[in-house]
Amino acid sequence: MATIYDVARAAGVSPKTVSRVLNSDGPVGEATRLAVETAMRELGYVRSNAARMMRAQKSGIIGLITGAISPKNRLMHQQGLPDLFIVQGIQRAVANGGLTLMIADTAGRQDRVPYLVDTFLSHRVEGLIYVAEYHQEVSLPPVPADTPVVLANCFDQRGTPSFLPDDRRGQHDLVARLIAAGHRRIAYLSLRHDMVAGQLRPLGYKDALDHAGIAFDPDLITPVDFDAPDIGPQLLWDTIDRMLKLGQPPTVLCCGNDQMAMMVYGILRSMGRKVPEEISVAGYDNYRVIAETLYPPLTTVELSYNAMGVRAGERLLALISGQGRDDRTPTLVAGPVHWRNSVTEVRPSNMLQLKAVREERT
Repeated sequence: MATIYDVARAAGVSPKTVSRVLNSDGPVGEATRLAVETAMRELGYVRSNAARMMRAQKSGIIGLITGAISPKNRLMHQQGLPDLFIVQGIQRAVANGGLTLMIADTAGRQDRVPYLVDTFLSHRVEGLIYVAEYHQEVSLPPVPADTPVVLANCFDQRGTPSFLPDDRRGQHDLVARLIAAGHRRIAYLSLRHDMVAGQLRPLGYKDALDHAGIAFDPDLITPVDFDAPDIGPQLLWDTIDRMLKLGQPPTVLCCGNDQMAMMVYGILRSMGRKVPEEISVAGYDNYRVIAETLYPPLTTVELSYNAMGVRAGERLLALISGQGRDDRTPTLVAGPVHWRNSVTEVRPSNMLQLKAVREERT
């Protein structure tokens, strides 16, 4: 068990300074206070025997940190409400376990996370869950070993138990379904490569082509920063225009997510192209506000946010009870393909009709 002297050595200060931070009974600079608090977290320091006894008592509270609630976050990440759906799943699992979920919002500021962690620890939470707004790597402040932590929609380098969308499988299953419908020239407008999904989903796309014996054509795959300020829509328009002018143009455009697919609908209509009569479109996420209200309704693949939340909540409850603490393997959560009217099956008669329409355009 760490002592005040261990904290002082780790923070590079005197034990008296640590005492001042603990008791708020003397002036301490902000940088010094942060150094002491960081050392206490890293060492798992418990303030006193009385505090140690309090931590041994069951609070019945689970702490959850997210950016799902803040309006600022909704404006910054207009990709649906994935983190909120995950929170709903966690709430269901925690309620079924007879515990109470306490939620804290980051207000879109990662620098608030250490403060929120400390706040939860002071409320003697039995465990912590961190929910990210999209699939990404995170780095959270260390917490005492007796407080289990679970990550949802994110992962870290420490091997913290995590629940992640199976992006590679999802894209594979969608493309495999398109191939089964007769499509062979399948274009993919992917997310940016600096995003984890932008790295994994193209692998799934290539997997499906390879399994079907279809040669990969680099002209049919391009990462598109479609939501870049000012230039995003133009980049997307230019990419589609280039692909449609290929000697063998695609019969379907796979989009990095449903928001991109919505923009693709508008671009194709501005070009005078009919969906799906002249070209099919598919998305990713099954964000129903988009997928079910577009005309025609959008073929897409489910990103099972709610299931991810339920499983993360259940895993934390198991950890609290002492089960599976040595298992640090990330859990991948997959979802089904939702086949709707934005994709038409490619049959010989359909191909002849499509060829005639394209020849009229040229």
